[in-house]
Amino acid sequence: MLVKNSYGISAVLGIKQSVNIKENDFTGSALNRKKISEMEKERRKEKAKKKRVETQEGTLPPEPTTTIDYETGEEIQLLPETKLRSMSQRTKSKIRKKVMAFAQLQKKLTFITLTFVNLVADQVAVKILKRFLDNMKKGKEDFDYLWVAERQTNNEVFGGNIHFHLITDKFWDIKKVWKYWIELQAKSGIHPRDENFKPSSAFDVKRIASKNPRSISSYLTKYITKNMAQFNCQVWNCSQGVSNLYTGFYTGMEFLEELQRLKGNQIKEIPMEYTTLHLIPLDKTTYRFYDRLKEKNQSLKFKQNNL
Repeated sequence: MLVKNSYGISAVLGIKQSVNIKENDFTGSALNRKKISEMEKERRKEKAKKKRVETQEGTLPPEPTTTIDYETGEEIQLLPETKLRSMSQRTKSKIRKKVMAFAQLQKKLTFITLTFVNLVADQVAVKILKRFLDNMKKGKEDFDYLWVAERQTNNEVFGGNIHFHLITDKFWDIKKVWKYWIELQAKSGIHPRDENFKPSSAFDVKRIASKNPRSISSYLTKYITKNMAQFNCQVWNCSQGVSNLYTGFYTGMEFLEELQRLKGNQIKEIPMEYTTLHLIPLDKTTYRFYDRLKEKNQSLKFKQNNL
């Protein structure tokens, strides 16, 4: 029988799920996706457009609201979403795996919280974040990152305001960076509500040893697993380098049997319709079982850097 393994999770596959899969195959990388032809892209666009028209049939389309980008003078349309976005369990699982794979390649990761100095629309916030990241890429080779959106819940003044958590392998000159973050907000018309505002309070930075799986798991639990908020914008994204990382691999039963010999009754079994999930506690002993992912992703990085 085949077993699909990722960080702390092994799924014993049924016969139907094992078709066309081989032992030692890797999974989870954007490189595994089939390339979509231009014709197929156009077909999907037309299908999405038709669906929007059908959804609005018999009703007047909602009027878009606008805001001004004070840096360019451009008028930004804030188109109303037909459906608010949130993180599904599948999305959370994908983010978790990407963060673990990212952490395997680094000695330390930088965890950054980016908040806004005043109330901000979700779509404007994401646009500011993208400009911030584009600027950070300049002069930094292999700048990789992953970000997630979250709502503020412990701030009475800005309750529900969007903010972002960013994970990166780079460590910046913090004073310069938080100054730039504040400037970007000002250029989009977002100014501090309090005259005594300190720029550093909008920018929180922590360094965490990525070799400690418990530290990474703590971050994931706090900011991703429990994130149930809805947004009028994209809820997460990552660099191409992180998107390309492999996060799973297939083996025979011997991989799971070895873990069971080590951890025994600490492994939880969850029977499902077509598979049985095995939840494995991640610690320094079990973490090494996923070294093949580290080696695969290191070879991927080496190839990319030598193209």
